Amino acid sequence: MKPSWVPSGLASRKVLVRVLIVLALLAAIKIFFFSGDEVAPTVRIAYATAVIGAGEEAVGVTPDGELLAAAPAPKEGTLPSLPTPQKPPPNGRLTGTLREQAVVLGAAPEALRPCTARSFYGESGVDVELRSGIEIRFGEAVQARRKWRAAAAVLADPSITALDYVNVTSLSRLSTGGSGHSLPAAGEGSSGGCGS
Repeated sequence: MKPSWVPSGLASRKVLVRVLIVLALLAAIKIFFFSGDEVAPTVRIAYATAVIGAGEEAVGVTPDGELLAAAPAPKEGTLPSLPTPQKPPPNGRLTGTLREQAVVLGAAPEALRPCTARSFYGESGVDVELRSGIEIRFGEAVQARRKWRAAAAVLADPSITALDYVNVTSLSRLSTGGSGHSLPAAGEGSSGGCGS
């Protein structure tokens, strides 16, 4: 005969199942909440560095070519313009040469952004026109930040007072040409003048 304090076979199975369930829950809690592989939410704030269209029809464009159609229209003249696409881009994202232009405009240094008027696709690839009329020829959008830095160095050179273009298509062979457009005076970029 079994002592009264020893549970019966059925009761001991119920206790064992409950203990196993509690252990499984504790293991799951440890894995999901206390493991070293934490999942952190990321928030991406989209900001416009270019615009397509004008006035109330204007749509901001991010540095990677996403259209900010739900955002308010950017203030007129504050962002460089991109050519209007012939048909609406798929999934609200620019493709092809328009995307390349958006990437180049998005890589512009903060000091030169107010000086940038528009972008277009020329014979050499992506070209950017400054408000002063000077053209910066980028070619492909690869190394856009480095190309902008090279162009900024040329524009900051005090020995150059006027030119028509800066060619940064090849970083190892920078070139300039013409003398039809004056460079902005030092400090004009920060005030928005930019020789316009």
